[in-house]
Amino acid sequence: MKLQTALEIQAPDAVALPATGSTYEDFRPVDSCANAGSGRLRIERVGGASVVTCARSNAPLKLLAPKSHSGSAWVFTSTYGGGLVAGDAITLDVALGESTTCLLGTQASTKIYRSPRNVPSRQTLNVTLGPGATCIAAPHPVTCFRQARFVQRQRFDLDSRSSLVLVDWLTSGRHASGERWAFDQYDSRTDIVSGGRHVFRDALRMNAADGPIAGLYRTGGFDCFAYAVVLGERLREHSAAILRFVGECPVSPGPVPLLFSASPLHDGVVIRAAGTNAEVVAAWLRQRLFFVSELLGEDPWKRLW
Repeated sequence: MKLQTALEIQAPDAVALPATGSTYEDFRPVDSCANAGSGRLRIERVGGASVVTCARSNAPLKLLAPKSHSGSAWVFTSTYGGGLVAGDAITLDVALGESTTCLLGTQASTKIYRSPRNVPSRQTLNVTLGPGATCIAAPHPVTCFRQARFVQRQRFDLDSRSSLVLVDWLTSGRHASGERWAFDQYDSRTDIVSGGRHVFRDALRMNAADGPIAGLYRTGGFDCFAYAVVLGERLREHSAAILRFVGECPVSPGPVPLLFSASPLHDGVVIRAAGTNAEVVAAWLRQRLFFVSELLGEDPWKRLW
């Protein structure tokens, strides 16, 4: 049985951005929500506030849009069943209109169940931002179970005047069940285009066929890896502050619970962290991204990680 949820009101069409010229099939937006796992989200400026004017999804994808009193739009993704099973394919297309602000989060960690027949679970996210729009994409981490296979593709198309805060991270698995980097495959790629210029690509592939993922020279003693991108003219000062902070931190000899770095990126910064657990990584990210509360007009970490 196919389930579908929909909320749509009359509003101007979302701002169309210039074509990027990309030919990657991974990033072609869906034309409708007719397929299982497909969804569409549109945010527009209505009455001085950012409002969800279209939220459509097919199972197993769910879109939750709680009411916000801060003037920004908050949307959380979820799935029926609490995770992705082998063969699931989630595709979400998001359009942010001019001068809108939106938080994209998840209801809980993205759980990837085992794939005994080597059929991966797939997740695709396409986000376009109009002039002056700000997107904060801050999901919970991905958690792959034993024998899981996961493929993720993300693309963000920014106008030259829009801004982005993106967090992407994964854990080693279910510690309570004795699992640590026990999945079979994790394949993720993220692309960011700003003003028609391809400014960022991050690609990570972990495959058990190449050797133990938990090996000393692969994941070592760390159980959580994360990166965050802070990009755009609205966030220029915060990007510079992050670079200064990381550059002034002393290097500690010997084993440490957290390693981190920062690099300049176009009109922003990319930060990376590796921790002995997800909690220490989350605490560090929250400290570095404190300004997100100012962007949204409300503290998002109370509802997130």
